[in-house]
Amino acid sequence: MEVFALGDTHIVNRAADILRSGGVILYPTDTLYGLGADALSDTAVKKVRQIKGRDEGKPIHAIVADLAMAVEYAEVNDVARKLATKFLPGPLTLILKKKAGIKTGIAKGINTFGIRIPDNRFCLDLAQEFRKPFTTTSANLAGTKPERSVEKILTQLGERAELIDLVIDAGDPPAGGGERLPSTVVDVSEGELKILREGTIVQGVLVRAF
Repeated sequence: MEVFALGDTHIVNRAADILRSGGVILYPTDTLYGLGADALSDTAVKKVRQIKGRDEGKPIHAIVADLAMAVEYAEVNDVARKLATKFLPGPLTLILKKKAGIKTGIAKGINTFGIRIPDNRFCLDLAQEFRKPFTTTSANLAGTKPERSVEKILTQLGERAELIDLVIDAGDPPAGGGERLPSTVVDVSEGELKILREGTIVQGVLVRAF
């Protein structure tokens, strides 16, 4: 396991190399730390699930650089575009209908493709360098509260942490400002707003966007 402090001049290139090789990274977002792997690789996504102890049936979402990248993998409808214009980059996950032919990794066995465009320079730079979506799922054991420091995360994961190839340490918490909620998750795959998880962006703010 390699460990780098956020801000190292080579960290984006190194993280992209790890993703291309099928590896897993522990990285900061605009909310919590996440586990990143090639979102279209069955093997890499399986490794992320092993680290978390996560049920195969529970979806994992992906970070993309922008909507132009998102439309390569999912159908970005008018509702999604309106929300993206208002809240992205930011702590919002959009669940979209996946495009035909997208059948591997996080899209395997489901009809949707969840995307995040975080307000975080490292995440956006990595998405541009990698040129593909990479997974974004909180770095914690399934069913447990996410920790906010690399040290505590690795302790919580125990032996499973050995499956992580690269750690980017951005401090505690990664986004600053004390306690952070996860992203708000909304399903807009059918062209209507359906809130699946209320996080940083509360329901009232979302509704007022329309």
